[in-house]
Amino acid sequence: MTESDDHLFCLITMNHHPLHLDAHYAETSTGFGKNVVVGNLIYSLLLGMSVADVSGKAIANLEVESLKHVAPTFHGDTIYGVTTVLGKVESTSKPDRGVVTVETRGYKQDGTMVCVFRRRVMVPKKSHATDDGLPSFPVSTP
Repeated sequence: MTESDDHLFCLITMNHHPLHLDAHYAETSTGFGKNVVVGNLIYSLLLGMSVADVSGKAIANLEVESLKHVAPTFHGDTIYGVTTVLGKVESTSKPDRGVVTVETRGYKQDGTMVCVFRRRVMVPKKSHATDDGLPSFPVSTP
């Protein structure tokens, strides 16, 4: 996680809190002693990292059930993500799809968990996907 990535994300999202942008403030006025990477960047990074395995072929991302920032992340930290399928439910109204519940956990290079979130994703069933994994029907939901 680079300082420039953090600062750019803060500026794009209009989060100008000095904890993330002002090294002197972070050093003298916080218990961290240095800038903390904005939590929504960590969440967004982990969400993006999970797309290839979880939602890249999704019909719809339905909800984020919970999101917890467990520990701070600092400039120079490396983030790793692990996603676990917690459950799946077949659609009762459309036989070609179902809803998968997953939990993604983010860790720093030292193994410290920094973020955890659960979400639900509507996906096509295997029997209704093409060879490339894409749905074989129009992707739209009521």
